[in-house]
Amino acid sequence: MTTSNRTTYIASRLLTGQKGQQIDNAAITFEGNRILWVGTADNLPKETGKIKNFGENSTILPGLIDTHVHLAFDGSENPVERMKSATTLELFSLMLRSARELLSVGVTTARDLGAPHLLDVAVKDALNRGEARGPRILSVNAPLTVTGGHCFFMGGEAETPDGVRQAVRRARRDGADHIKIMATGGNMTPGTLPAEPQFTQEEMNTIVEAAHHYGMKVAAHCHGVEGIRRSIEAGVDSLEHFSFQLPNDDRRLDMELVKKAGEGRFFATLTMCAAAGEFIDQRPDIFQLDCARIEVDHGVNIVAGSDSGIDYAPHTEYVFSLEGLGVYGMTNDEVLYAATTLAAESLGLQENTGTLRRGMEADIIVVEGNPRENLGNLRNIKQVVARGVPYTPEFTSTQSWNTSIEALKYSPK
Repeated sequence: MTTSNRTTYIASRLLTGQKGQQIDNAAITFEGNRILWVGTADNLPKETGKIKNFGENSTILPGLIDTHVHLAFDGSENPVERMKSATTLELFSLMLRSARELLSVGVTTARDLGAPHLLDVAVKDALNRGEARGPRILSVNAPLTVTGGHCFFMGGEAETPDGVRQAVRRARRDGADHIKIMATGGNMTPGTLPAEPQFTQEEMNTIVEAAHHYGMKVAAHCHGVEGIRRSIEAGVDSLEHFSFQLPNDDRRLDMELVKKAGEGRFFATLTMCAAAGEFIDQRPDIFQLDCARIEVDHGVNIVAGSDSGIDYAPHTEYVFSLEGLGVYGMTNDEVLYAATTLAAESLGLQENTGTLRRGMEADIIVVEGNPRENLGNLRNIKQVVARGVPYTPEFTSTQSWNTSIEALKYSPK
């Protein structure tokens, strides 16, 4: 029997989003924006709707999740200058294009971690109304930073406990879903130091307390060791970059903090983007290429986040960031889990997306090949469905950032 609004996809295999869980000769049925049934094609229910068989060596899996993007940056040589020189309308147009780029490479949910002029809320609202296509968006508005601090040009400067508390309240009023703290300086803002903290411990504590009062999660941009320490002490929800950057630009894990993050079951986003791949090629001596392996083994919840939009990191290069987690020592199954189920949990969306099962929203991609064997197969997009609506990709991965993944790949000694 057919139902006009019901669709069934059939593929060689289906990955549910749970680590290592695979259904062979698989099928999935959805109607509107909800999944109705998941199982083997041999046991399809009678009311299948329209059937599309993707043929031999195809894989159905949950729509991918990017927990760390910058829609208002264009991934060019100097995205900050473009942002500063663009009009509000130009930035809005750019962000809508960035959203389509992410959706084109299979990202059906993304958290935008910083935009000026409340443009992330405007883009989110346009996507939710169906006036444009892109992933489900979570917004933070302008990230909170000290006066003249990292990304101050987005408009999120705030200081003192009272000042940062008011900034959280304003962000909530203006439509932010989460809060982002610039716990340390950053590489894209001259005059700030990635290895140095920006907020006092009291200010950090106040931000987290105020955000959690409203049910808002807190993401902390933290490169340097002291910034990481203060973020963990404050009880943030996710540690962004988590790079343990030292004043000499070296990066070495502080095992005391890794253990604390693991014991607290913190989420961490390592942002292994295309730009980082270029940097590793140039300075492999400063990186611990087994850092993700060590962190996962100590209980840290590594989730996928590309930092797309920053220098030399186009939004189309999401899969590169997943391959980078493999460079850092994670298995393919761990990476896929980090990009789906675990990422959804980190964003508080585990009841809506990240896993393919009855009742979840229909965020689905189909690729050629098996990503469990080779993450690069995620570039072979055959179909994207975002909240139940099929989308024909407009952009593809450029694959122009050719860090020698296999040469760098961590091998346990």
